Order: sequence, then structure tokens, then C-alpha cells
Amino acid sequence: MSMLRATALGCALLAAGLAQAQSLRLMTGPQGGSWYPLGGAIKNIMENNIDGVSVQVMPGGGIANVKAVEGGTAQLGFANSVSTVDAIAGKPPFDTAAENVCNVATLYPQYFQVVGLADEGFGSPADFGGKSLAAQKKGNTGEAITGHMLQAYGMSYDDMSRVNYGSYTDSVALMKDGNAQIFTLGTTVPAGAIMDLAAARDITLVPIPDDGLAAMQEINAGYQRAIVPAGSYPGQDEDVPTIGYATHVIAQCDLDADLVYGMLSAMYENVGDLAAIAKAIEGIDPARMATETGVPLHPGAQRFYEEHGVL
Repeated sequence: MSMLRATALGCALLAAGLAQAQSLRLMTGPQGGSWYPLGGAIKNIMENNIDGVSVQVMPGGGIANVKAVEGGTAQLGFANSVSTVDAIAGKPPFDTAAENVCNVATLYPQYFQVVGLADEGFGSPADFGGKSLAAQKKGNTGEAITGHMLQAYGMSYDDMSRVNYGSYTDSVALMKDGNAQIFTLGTTVPAGAIMDLAAARDITLVPIPDDGLAAMQEINAGYQRAIVPAGSYPGQDEDVPTIGYATHVIAQCDLDADLVYGMLSAMYENVGDLAAIAKAIEGIDPARMATETGVPLHPGAQRFYEEHGVL
């Protein structure tokens, strides 16, 4: 680290340390995904670099986390851009417009991944009627996107033979035992849960073609085309088109600005610890962290990005 950057970081953390000692709650994701261990890394970074701060890592989901931050039961959380934009606008599944949710940092792209047992021969979600589905718990963005996917193809959960709402670990177990034919999740590529499943069963990554994307964009305009590259999973010989969005860190807008500034400084200086858990973070810089999400920036984040010349 250069002397200039070290001095700047020291000043940032000193300023954060001068803030009143705080115990923070950080909402993450279901066990088996990348958010939960990533939250543990951020906890360690903050507690080791910002005086007077302790962080409690809590499991959660993209939608539930936004509601927790808005409702005051958590100060920080991971979220998905499509869900947070809906919260700011007060669109379902949110009952009212969120007024105390601000963007801190965009971290990496997320991929909505639809996994089928290979012997089912699924060509697209249009083939899912009457099958058993393993989805995430209610309050998880991946579960909400699953509902939108079915709606785009003229279906709902009622058209499935059975729907299980559980963790990635639960879903993988159901697929391994043949008690579910379809597994949906929103996370990075490659996903550890899918790799675990692929070691036990022959699977296929089900594409969402252009007509499905267009129908889903009518439901939420934030959905984007994303491609899971060939070779990401065993037996996947071709690129697979799916739905993409961004993972970002959110905070209560009234959370101490010096604290958020210090948090971002510490995360940037220890980005290797984060990339060790989520490879997509590797090489991230302030310009990428400041990527527009459609969510207002936290004042502490605004200052951090302005000082790095990316705003």
C-alpha cells in the first residue's frame, strides 16, 4: 500500500472511530449461498479496522433485508438491485415506498439460475407445469424472480405439483433425492450449491429465451440479459441465457456518514478478503463500486466516491 493511500485510510478510520461506538446488524443471505460468508468477511474487516464497532451477521434474503433496513431492525444489508428499486418505488412485494434505504456499494453481478434434472429434458420454463420445484424462502429475491418467471410463462406456483421454500442446502437435498425436478436460485457463477448437486446428479441449466426475458421485463424493467458461460458447470457445453441483476450493499440513510465512509475505505483496502469468498469481486475498484443502481447513494458513500474521482 502506498504511503498516501495508507494515510488516507488511517484518517478515514480515525474519523469513523470517533463516531459513537455502535453495534450493527448486517443482513446477509441463506446458508449455502455467497452472501452469508461474505457478510462474515465484512464483519471482520469492520471490527478489525474501525474502533468501537461490532457487527452481528444475520441470515436473510434480498427482499427481507431491504425491509429490515427500512424498518430499523438492521443497519446494513446485502440486496439485489431489482428488489431495492421496487422498494424505493413502493412496488410489490413492498407495501409502501422505502424512505431510509441508501446504496453503499455495488459489488458484482448476480445470475438467476434455473437448474433441472437432466432426464426431465426441460427446454425452457414453459415445460415446468406439473413438476416439483425447490425455491428459496419467501423474502428472498430468487424466490420473487421465480414467481415472475412462472408468471411470464402463464403459470403460478399453483401449477406446480409441489413447491418447497428452503435454503440452498435444502433444495440440493431434494434434487439429489429426486423429490424436486427444478431448483431456482439467484447467486454468483459458479454457484457452490449447483456444483454440489452436479457431483451427485446429471443436471441441465435451463435457458430463459428472449421471449421469456421480454415478458419478465414487463413485470420488472430492471431485469437484464445475463449469460452463464459454457463450462461453468459439469456437462454445460454451451452458453446459457438467463436473467441478471446486481448485488449491492445497502444502509440506513441516516447511519453515521463517517462510519459508512470508513466501512468503504476498509472494504476497498481489504478487497482480497472479499474476493476470496466471491470471485466476482476480484479487482473491484471505486468506479465499479459506484455503479448506478437506481437507489440514492448514502452521504458517506457519496463522499468516498467523490474523493476517488468516480462521481
